[in-house]
Amino acid sequence: MSKSHQSFNKKEKEKKRRKKKEAKLERREQRKAEKEQSGPKSFEDMLSYVDENGNLSSTPPDPAKKKKIKAEDIVLGIPPKEEGSEEDRIRKGAVKFFNHDKGYGFIIDTDTNQNLFVHMNNTNDLIKDNDKVTFEIENSAKGPTAVNVSLDKS
Repeated sequence: MSKSHQSFNKKEKEKKRRKKKEAKLERREQRKAEKEQSGPKSFEDMLSYVDENGNLSSTPPDPAKKKKIKAEDIVLGIPPKEEGSEEDRIRKGAVKFFNHDKGYGFIIDTDTNQNLFVHMNNTNDLIKDNDKVTFEIENSAKGPTAVNVSLDKS
């Protein structure tokens, strides 16, 4: 009969597996002993509270710091845009560049120095470079644009 073909490497791997298994069982027993030693936790020990800043704490919140919030005051989603007066919406600026062949140009807002795109379909008057104009700002897919552009009468 022939001998078992168990090599040194196979024996070493088997020893490692056995040691791992024993260590795992030992850790499991240790956890069980620690759990029994500490005793079962009460329901109050397991509770956690949220303080006025939104942080978790083990103490209940102070009722004096409690704020009353009406359900109607809670806004879900994007808050509605507050419309300003008509004068606030109308802006003043200067035409930086306007190409009549292509039908577009740019206006610089005098208050914010913001560069705004303007298309000839959004102009009320014929405008050219360096004209003083009044306009309204409207958000488009590509960013803010000037609409209702007309020459400044003042």
